[in-house]
Amino acid sequence: MDKVSVGFSVFFEEPFWVGVLEREADGKLFVSKVTFGAEPKDYEVNEFLRKNYYRLRFSPAVEAAAKVNSKNPKRILREVRRQIQNTGISTKSQQALKLQQEEGKLERKLLSREAREEAEKQKFEMKQQKKKEKHRGR
Repeated sequence: MDKVSVGFSVFFEEPFWVGVLEREADGKLFVSKVTFGAEPKDYEVNEFLRKNYYRLRFSPAVEAAAKVNSKNPKRILREVRRQIQNTGISTKSQQALKLQQEEGKLERKLLSREAREEAEKQKFEMKQQKKKEKHRGR
């Protein structure tokens, strides 16, 4: 059976609170970024993830190094404490978010270009129609 690990970090990124969901499966890292307004409470984050997990748009896969979990409870406590103090997101996550941002940018460019061409085509058709109407009676 495949091993999947999921982590959610919430931190303050001027001027909003941001949540980053990292999902690692089959040695690949997928990341999704969520922007909250005010500081979310634990139960609000839980409810948000429960309701919207399947609607989140994840970034393209990025190769992730396999993590080995140790079973020593003291080490686990130290790692948790370190993660709590670390307010940023990992560089792999940043790369994945950047890829997602670039994809969205390309999509928007394509859609706006198509809309602009369609508007120009309609404008041209309207000009042609006006020309025909002007010369209709003479």
